[in-house]
Amino acid sequence: MSDRHMLHRQLREAGLRVTAPRLAVLEILHEHPHSTADFVTTGVRESLGAVSTQTVYDVLRACTDRGLLRRIEPAGSPVRYETRTSDNHHHLICRMCGEIIDIDCVVGEAPCLSPDRDHGYRIDEAEVIFWGACPDCRRAQAGPVS
Repeated sequence: MSDRHMLHRQLREAGLRVTAPRLAVLEILHEHPHSTADFVTTGVRESLGAVSTQTVYDVLRACTDRGLLRRIEPAGSPVRYETRTSDNHHHLICRMCGEIIDIDCVVGEAPCLSPDRDHGYRIDEAEVIFWGACPDCRRAQAGPVS
């Protein structure tokens, strides 16, 4: 099944009409996970021409509400979107360059972390972000070897 056909099916199964902006947003995020709304807007405009910023935000919200996209909000960073929604995974973020990498859940079941007390909540998700410096940034920070 082609990626475009798969995206058509996903939109219909989520109860959303198949539109050019929705397809463009999903295609961009499929190719560039963890992208900001600004990055997606630029890509949609390159693909479709004049599309309003509000249209892109409406698509991002609708697709997130229907479970086609996941919204992540790393501290000190703009909101990011990704298409990997079918599992419980976390993220590793470089403090220097901002690269984001998916990290599979250590335990494998949602939620993969359990608090010491649930305070009466029925907990269904735990969000963990690991922070550090990626290998490229560490090498750049170390400088040339003499």
